[in-house]
Amino acid sequence: MNPSNPGLPTPPAWRDRLHGYGLLLSGMALVGVYVALSKPLTAAFPVFLLAWLRFAIAAFAMLPWLRRHESETPLDRSLTGTVFLQSLFGNFLFSILMLSGIAHTSATAAGVILATLPAAVALLSWVVLRERLDARSWAAVALAVGGVTLLTLSRPGADAGTQQTIGNLLVLGCVLCEAIYVILGKRLTASLSPKRISALLNLWGLVLMTPFGAWQAIGFDFGAVSAAGWSLLVFYALAASVVSTWLWLSGLRHVPASHSGVFTIAMPLAASAVGVVFLGEQLGVAHALAFACAAAGVVLVASVNVPQRPAAPSRRPASSR
Repeated sequence: MNPSNPGLPTPPAWRDRLHGYGLLLSGMALVGVYVALSKPLTAAFPVFLLAWLRFAIAAFAMLPWLRRHESETPLDRSLTGTVFLQSLFGNFLFSILMLSGIAHTSATAAGVILATLPAAVALLSWVVLRERLDARSWAAVALAVGGVTLLTLSRPGADAGTQQTIGNLLVLGCVLCEAIYVILGKRLTASLSPKRISALLNLWGLVLMTPFGAWQAIGFDFGAVSAAGWSLLVFYALAASVVSTWLWLSGLRHVPASHSGVFTIAMPLAASAVGVVFLGEQLGVAHALAFACAAAGVVLVASVNVPQRPAAPSRRPASSR
């Protein structure tokens, strides 16, 4: 406890908490950046080949992270199964749906849809884990559905509208995959280091994607890809598989789970900013309204399970833990 004020944590605890907040914010912002910048990559590479190259580049970069430290729990059948399922949903299916979806919709729309992740996690926790949802959680789910509906109904034309609807639904599918990833990952950070988790997840992603990527690599003209395209691919691979995952998992070690959801708002902000500034997209009224719905949903979910300040101090001595 803080000697000057027994009600406050010690300064090192505050520094650890602020450090964790910075890691979570940076990780989510980087996700938004690489989601937006993956749109030009889908024009240069087929989806499976693009995902395969991403996992291969990241696997090479993370080879030293595969080594187990003495303090880590050995991989048993249960942990291996959890890592596999996390990679299946959070890497393999997420990458396919996200890359396919963003090829049919805008980077700004994809970023806003990805901001519905906290609501999706709450909904799946209710369906799969039978966790009870309060009124704020249900309101967040309703806001998420409303935001996606706004984006889908704001169609510039019949053909473009159909493509946008398909893209939005695919991105929404990758949100559900990421929500499953979050639910499955509750025990990994307590047993393995963030670096080793990142490396193992990426390695499984590479194994799962290899047959599909190798199939699309046959006959692909690699020489037609510009130097800028290859540079963007390397950035995408390192940002998606290495840096953002490590930042998020490292931040979770210093921040309560009930506080982490609010930092996902950095993802649509970064994606929208990249889409408008670098990709020439326009942020319309529908995007702004959908983003407002997503932001309100994030705040509602993040406020759930946060302890309320007592109205008056108790006369009974507080028990120490």
